[in-house]
Amino acid sequence: MKHLLALSILCISVGFGQAQGTDLKRLDTKNEARGWEAVGRIDIGNSGFCSGTLIAPDLVLTAAHCIYNRTTGIAYDAKDFVFQAGLRDGKAAAKREIVGVAAHEGYKPRAALTVENVTHDVALLKLKSPIPFSEMDPFALHTDVVKKGPVSVVSYGRGRADAQSRQRECQMIDRQDDVLVFDCDVTFGSSGAPVFSHLNGRGRVVSVVSGMAEIRGEKVALGMYLPPLIAELKTKLRSTSYTPSISGTPKVRRLGVGTSRNDTGAKFIKLGGS
Repeated sequence: MKHLLALSILCISVGFGQAQGTDLKRLDTKNEARGWEAVGRIDIGNSGFCSGTLIAPDLVLTAAHCIYNRTTGIAYDAKDFVFQAGLRDGKAAAKREIVGVAAHEGYKPRAALTVENVTHDVALLKLKSPIPFSEMDPFALHTDVVKKGPVSVVSYGRGRADAQSRQRECQMIDRQDDVLVFDCDVTFGSSGAPVFSHLNGRGRVVSVVSGMAEIRGEKVALGMYLPPLIAELKTKLRSTSYTPSISGTPKVRRLGVGTSRNDTGAKFIKLGGS
């Protein structure tokens, strides 16, 4: 897959089935969910939801495409979002309104899902009030070298929107520049979900789920290399004058907001390669 992501990206209109052999598990009990409460569901008005991760007492990490209206490319207002940490069967470990939103300026909300867009598909949400450490521990970011090997994913998704699901082990199978390719089982609503490394104790966020792709008939998830992006987003979030940009031309349906309606707004891509 040396030149995999340099090849053309084509839109396809069919969905994917569940990955074969996946160990994806719904975290049904308090015991099973313990330690993962900082992963939550981001509800977006009446438009659907994405997954997100608490990375500081007042900051939630998610995908940039989750903050834009998929039809107009215009960013939602901060007040349209609600973060429900550890949501399980209607009850959240903590629930917060949002007062600030910053998407990376390199992300083009009305453009197709390109390698460039995956690279910058990251956003931060600022909570109206912090979630104290006494209630919940935010996840740290993975700052070491990103290597191929085992990772895990915790997410919400269509058909499993009422509780977190965890895939205990999947693999990072390739990296092309700042785009990471995983064989993890993701679906609508998994956008913005954290991909964890497990090198030393508690998981660290190595990437955020941006989209789904197909490589030689196999479903994969795409994410980005995070470390260079987070500091820029924090700076934007501190700027009261910052407004997410609108640019590009609509080309295909947008990826990833989970919803109960038939028009999920999700986008699938197919990567050529040999």
